Amino acid sequence: MAENDIEIEGLEREGSGMLEDGRISLKEPLLRSRINNTSQIAIVGSKVYPIESLDYEIVENDLFKQDWRSRKKVEIFQYVVLKWTLALLIGLFTGLVGFFNNLAVENIAGFKLLLTNNLMLKEKYFLAFAASAGCNMVLAAAAAVLCAYIAPAAAGSGIPEVKAYLNGIDAHSILAPSTLFVKIFGSIFGVAAGLVVGKEGPMVHTGACIASLLGQGGSHKYHLTWKWLRYFKNDRDRRDLITCGAAAGVAAAFRAPVGGVLFALEEAASWWRSALLWRTFFTTAVVAVVLRSFMEICKGGKCGLFGEGGLIMFDVNSTTAAYGTPDLLAVIFLGIIGGILGSLYNFFIDKVLRAYSFINERGPLFKLLLVLFVTFLTSCCSYGLPWISPCTPCPPHLVDTCPTVGRSGNYKNFQCPPNYYNDLASLFFNTNDDAIKNLFSAGSSKEFHLSTLLVFFVAIYFLGIITYGIAVPSGLFIPVILAGASYGRLVGHILGPLSKLDPGLFALLGAASFLGGTMRMTVSLCIILLELTNNLLMLPLMMLVLLISKTVADSFNKGVYDQILVMKGLPYMEAHAEPYMRNLVASDVVSGPPVSFSGVEKVGNIYQILKITRHHGFPVIDEPPFSSAPELCGLVLRSHLLVLLKGKKFSKQMVRTGSAIMRRFKAHDFAKAGSGKGIKLEDLDISEDEMEMYVDLHPITNTSPYTVVETMSLAKAAVLFRELGLRHLLVVPKTPGRPPIVGILTRHDFMPEHVLGLYPHLDPHHHK
Repeated sequence: MAENDIEIEGLEREGSGMLEDGRISLKEPLLRSRINNTSQIAIVGSKVYPIESLDYEIVENDLFKQDWRSRKKVEIFQYVVLKWTLALLIGLFTGLVGFFNNLAVENIAGFKLLLTNNLMLKEKYFLAFAASAGCNMVLAAAAAVLCAYIAPAAAGSGIPEVKAYLNGIDAHSILAPSTLFVKIFGSIFGVAAGLVVGKEGPMVHTGACIASLLGQGGSHKYHLTWKWLRYFKNDRDRRDLITCGAAAGVAAAFRAPVGGVLFALEEAASWWRSALLWRTFFTTAVVAVVLRSFMEICKGGKCGLFGEGGLIMFDVNSTTAAYGTPDLLAVIFLGIIGGILGSLYNFFIDKVLRAYSFINERGPLFKLLLVLFVTFLTSCCSYGLPWISPCTPCPPHLVDTCPTVGRSGNYKNFQCPPNYYNDLASLFFNTNDDAIKNLFSAGSSKEFHLSTLLVFFVAIYFLGIITYGIAVPSGLFIPVILAGASYGRLVGHILGPLSKLDPGLFALLGAASFLGGTMRMTVSLCIILLELTNNLLMLPLMMLVLLISKTVADSFNKGVYDQILVMKGLPYMEAHAEPYMRNLVASDVVSGPPVSFSGVEKVGNIYQILKITRHHGFPVIDEPPFSSAPELCGLVLRSHLLVLLKGKKFSKQMVRTGSAIMRRFKAHDFAKAGSGKGIKLEDLDISEDEMEMYVDLHPITNTSPYTVVETMSLAKAAVLFRELGLRHLLVVPKTPGRPPIVGILTRHDFMPEHVLGLYPHLDPHHHK
């Protein structure tokens, strides 16, 4: 998209504004004409797309009221049953995908590691590297091709996009079926390729995509137009389902059902209620049952190289968590280090993503080349760095398990003679999950040298930074846990005899501190880590380290997902208003005067306005003879106007024909179509004669829109807008004798770019 295109798109704003020629507007001398010039576009994948807001508000028009009054008890019961059924299906499918993901990764990566290991046992070292790097390049290329050519929106973690959707932002194809397909297979290939990425972020996005697909309210294309499904043709119910999907994704990735619910509550959802808590909990419980059932089936090697271990991924329950004063001081130190390293990690990721955007926007081929370069670099590190590590004699009591000749285990033989192992290879030459198990392993304080842990930490820290942002589905959790666990174990190693805590538990606390420093979550991370490791005795220390690392990191920059939201240009509304908003009132930022319609409007006028504007909400004003003076009737949506015009219930006289429209249409005719398949202006076929006719807008007008008086504090208006999940907030005049509406506030009017663009002196970073 050219730069001038972006500027033009930014001019026409959603919900309010003035037409460029100023023809169709109320004259308002007290308000200077103002247009919101802030961008209404965002980066999805590597391209720029226009974004829309979601309609979370109930449109209380005559048709809706009639439908609600006529709804029978059995229909309400059907709706409730279907909500729980869809929650069950989301849990079921997300659990299946989570299991399939684990199964595929373990088998593909296991085959690759076995092949390389066998070649190394024969001392064919160069051939072993060629096999390892070759497999990695092929797998990474497969992931990159899927991402670059089929669904660019599937690249990256997906958590910022899910957060944005639940905040009320609909960006291009972020929850499309193609994105779901690429997210599943791209994640498998990316993780199996040995890249420093996790499958956890992509699982959250996958769960949200599954929920979105199930909540589309049926499909004419696939003949799924079951009457019951029409209840879900609205953004409110889809939002609830996608919240369940995000929670199910975390539950499937970490096998942490309670952590999934808390993740959705703390990080993902912008809007929450107790009924939703029930349903997310039910969804994650289903995921846990599905995963447990399939793991039972897979025990005993029935699923290839997958199946060992139960629902607990990294069990550290074998050691007792006893700690004294030196340990508490060490934990506080870990928290501070985690906060500093985490904020630095976020800073570097921000810079790398900005640099990569120049490469990625040049086309799919450049994306592929970047992925291949990063994969080759990672392969060189994971194969090359273990050569600098000395061979260590096997502990006498572990003759049976040391060295590990097969695929997984703590003691990798690599290039060492019999009865010796290479500790750096045990971390690098392994799947990420196995490397974490090795770092968390207890009762083996001398297993890893200090130099080994230091080299591994530096390598993983920087590989994690350069890998995030390439065109493969990539989660941040696993790289962060790996880096955190390595410096945590390093601290435990240094303390040695001074500490009562096992180095494996220090590794767990290090992982927690780094997660707190990057993600800035507390409660959900704490529970996820406890469910991952099955060690409740670590709870006080875990809480302490998370609180310290988050507090330290917050003093430097924002959390990684918030940074990505800002960088992609997604207009995310925070739960709190910015301090400078207290110095402004609603009329200071509202764009106006707005484009409005009469209660009974000429068809030609409606058609023309829809053609020359991109607004999604229009005030409806009753004027004489329908009222004694101009008064605000309500708000009508663009999508509803298109349905009304397509139905052609017009009259030749300027009279109210509400009863005829109520007979012709039902509320579900105006329901929101799934995946943006609604009526377009180009679909309308209106003759010249019909253009001169009139149509009554009263039956489809939301007669109870949320309104604020123009003197209301902008901070209060912003909190109201966010808490109620609004798309349009109408601003009405304080004094009588003026036109009944001043303008419409939309999400973009609260964005810092717009507010500080109008009032630069309020910018806290503004230097005179």
